[in-house]
Formats: sequence, C-alpha cells, structure tokens
Amino acid sequence: MGAFPQTPYFTGLNEPVGQEVELKGLTVEGALPAEVRGSFFRAVPDPAYPPKFASDHTLSGDGMVSRLSFNADGTADFAIRFVETARHKAEKELGRARFGKYRNPFTDDEDVRGIDRTVANTTPVWHAGRLLMAKEDGRPYRVDPATLETIGSHDFDGALKSETMTAHVRIDASTGELFFYGYEADGLASQKVAYCIVGPDGTLKSEQWFDAPYCAMMHDFTISENYALFPIYPTTADLERIQAGGEHWHHEPELASWLGVMPRYGDVSEIRWFKGPKGCHSYHMMNAWEDERGLLHFDACLNNTNAFAFIREPSGIFMAPQEVQGALTRWTVDPTAEGGDVTETIIGPPGDFPVIPAAKQGRRYGHGWMLSMNPDLQGPPLFAGPVGVSFNLLVRLDGMDTGAPHVSQALPLPPQAGYNEPVHVPAKDPAHDGWLVMIVDRQVGANSFVHEAWVVDAGNLAAGPVAKVAIPARLRPQVHGWWVPQAQLDAAAA
Repeated sequence: MGAFPQTPYFTGLNEPVGQEVELKGLTVEGALPAEVRGSFFRAVPDPAYPPKFASDHTLSGDGMVSRLSFNADGTADFAIRFVETARHKAEKELGRARFGKYRNPFTDDEDVRGIDRTVANTTPVWHAGRLLMAKEDGRPYRVDPATLETIGSHDFDGALKSETMTAHVRIDASTGELFFYGYEADGLASQKVAYCIVGPDGTLKSEQWFDAPYCAMMHDFTISENYALFPIYPTTADLERIQAGGEHWHHEPELASWLGVMPRYGDVSEIRWFKGPKGCHSYHMMNAWEDERGLLHFDACLNNTNAFAFIREPSGIFMAPQEVQGALTRWTVDPTAEGGDVTETIIGPPGDFPVIPAAKQGRRYGHGWMLSMNPDLQGPPLFAGPVGVSFNLLVRLDGMDTGAPHVSQALPLPPQAGYNEPVHVPAKDPAHDGWLVMIVDRQVGANSFVHEAWVVDAGNLAAGPVAKVAIPARLRPQVHGWWVPQAQLDAAAA
C-alpha cells in the first residue's frame, strides 16, 4: 500500500508517528514523591511503513520502546526509539512493508520468508538487570535501558528452546525468579506450550513442554505461591487457514474455556484441567492466590467474547461495542482435585489493565487497581487503541481477600481523555500504598492531542495527580509498561 489505511487503527490518536524522540529536563508540575525516582518503560506499536493489507491493525505495528525518567534534580527526561528487530531492519532496507498479515508468514514477500517476524511491541520486561521487549509470537529483544539501543534477540544464552516467549511474565518478589511460558512453542498453530523458570541471576533454570487442550491465544497467565495457572480461551489458530492466507486467530463461541493448574516447581505431567464457560475470553489477569482452605483463586478481566473486533469479525461475530460484556471475575478451584468445573464469581467492574503491588504477586492480596469506563461521562470518550476507545476511569478495589471485594475509590477523566495502563511504585513507608504512574492522553482539536505523565497517590485516587509532566511530542497509545527504580538501573549500569 502507498498510504496508511483510513481506518480507526491508523487515524486519530492511532495515526502512525514513527519518530524517535529525545527530550531532556522536562518540567515536573506539583510535588514529585521521593520514591518516584527511576524510569517508566513503555511498549508502543508504531508501524514504520504502510501495511501490505488494508485490513491490518494496531497490534502489527513495529515495536518502539519508550522511557520516561524522573531525575534527582526534580526534572524528567523522555525518549522513544524503534526496537531494531530483524523485521524492522528488513523493511528499512527497501523502505516499505515486506511482511504481511498479523502472524501469518505465508502472506509475506518471498524474499523475507524465514526472517524473524516478531515486532517486539507488547511489554517491556525488567529482570536480572536486563530490559527485554517482548511479544508473544517470538523471542524477546534485549534493549539497553540507558540508550534504548537494541542489543539483539534474547534466548537466555542459547538455553531457550521454545520459539516463543509470552509478553506477560510473572516475578515472585520473595525469590526473584521470573516465570514465563511460550505457546505455539514449536511452530504455527501448535498445541505445544513451554513453561519456563528463570533464576534471579537471569539464568534459565527449567523449560518443560506440555500440550494445551487446543491451540489458543494465551496472552497472560498467573502464578500463586505454590502453583502455575494457564488459562485457555477459545480464540484459536488453524494451520490450514493460515497457509491459505487467512487470519491467524478466529474466536469460537461454542468452545469451552479451561484452566490448567500445576505445582509451580513440579512436572508438567501433574497439570490438571478445570473447565470454564464457553466462548469467554480474557487478555489480562490481576493475580492468583491460595486461601487458608487451600483453594486457589484466579482473578481475571473476563469478557463474553474476544475484545478485539479484528478477531471477532473475521470469525463471523459482529457485535456493537456495548454488546461486549465483562467483569473482573474470580475462578476458584481445588488444586488437589483431578479436575472438574471452575466456580465463577463476579468481583469487580468491567475493564482491563489490572495492577497490584509487586510484593503481592502470587500471594493473598487486599487491594488492586484497574481501568474501566465512566458510566457517568457527559460527552464523547477518547477513540484510540486496538479496542477503539480508551479507558477513562481509574478504580481501586479493596477487600480482594474477603467475601466482599468492592470498588472503593475512582478517578474519572473528562470527555475525550483516556488512560494508558498504569504501573505501581511502592512507598518506603509500609503504611502507604505507593504511587501509580501513567500516561494520560487528551484530544484538544480535530486531530490534535496532548499527553501528560501523571503520578497519583495509590491510596487517594480522588485527589488527582500529585505531579504531572507534559510531554511535548505526539504519542501513540502504549500496550504495556514497567517501572524500574533508579537503584536497580544504577546497579545494572555498574
């Protein structure tokens, strides 16, 4: 194509930017908390060239890694650069798109067949002093956290056998271990899943493979103190369809969902499968934890279908946005049982991008935060992102470890404004709930937008931002982010 398609995926706030930026000494408005000293890394899809097909969408965009750094002098720096993946380099050679449909190599130009086609655009992962840019269709790319220069594809010093690594890892704060998986581990539409554990020093300690009930989009997973949990939702891949030039994913409403549970240090032969509802889908989980009875609770932002229209519609599912129904939902199982059905409980509002304190990962937890939509909004929302509209309500949930989880606080945005996913920054005082850092986008004209970084007291959302940084550059919506304290960045540099 000679130009970007004039679809919602490439217009408005989703309009491609494709510019590398470095800004120094940005003014911080308000009182910046002492703990917010470090860098907020973000993954931003941004296609460098118009796509080969008009049906392309946001999540095919080249990965860009963004860094917002809060400095000792009270200022902030901002930078964003392309991740120099093999795919991005191959397209720069000719100055045009050479790779085809989303996760379908059979639609690529013949001369790039076999080149690593991941765009590394979904999540920045920080572990063992390394910054990795991850997307679930391939291995991650390592990036220098100071310069944002791309170091190269990362396979844990040759130890990783899986062809893929999820963009959603889990880190146990008490052990320092990183847990991840890769689905379609040995190729397109494969049912093989690789379950991996990385030591606190960054060494791959374990890689075990198992078969999922079917090849599913496994975007996220969870760990508890003693178990690893693998959700399977019926967004499926079919090799014949892909080879024929079709879409990688179709959603199948009549297919059951599953939750696989195994001891997190056990053997994959110990995995047990618990059956969930038909046709549901979740992109992101809040947490998993075990109660005093030994029951296992799995908390996810669950919908009645896949949230993405570019997956639903090729599957023959045509729904208005308001017909996509969801809620923060808890599945409870007995991990010692041989299997059975999940017990489902609604515990929160519809929405996504759940956040908890890192120290509570896999543990009993009392509160968390997520993004939702303001039912009382008086005016239009901000149209942006892969779903088509930005979340405009930040909520806090309390009582997560009781029989009465509830929304306790909220921070709504005005019309034509939206939140990107926040990250949590812990406070030094254990009695303080820490801080949330996020980018807020706002439309101020027909095709004019402003962007600010907000720092919000995680225990007092209604007070609004305690500090703000205006970013004088056009930004595309992020996918996910990661907070890294300055002490860890300094240690890695040393």
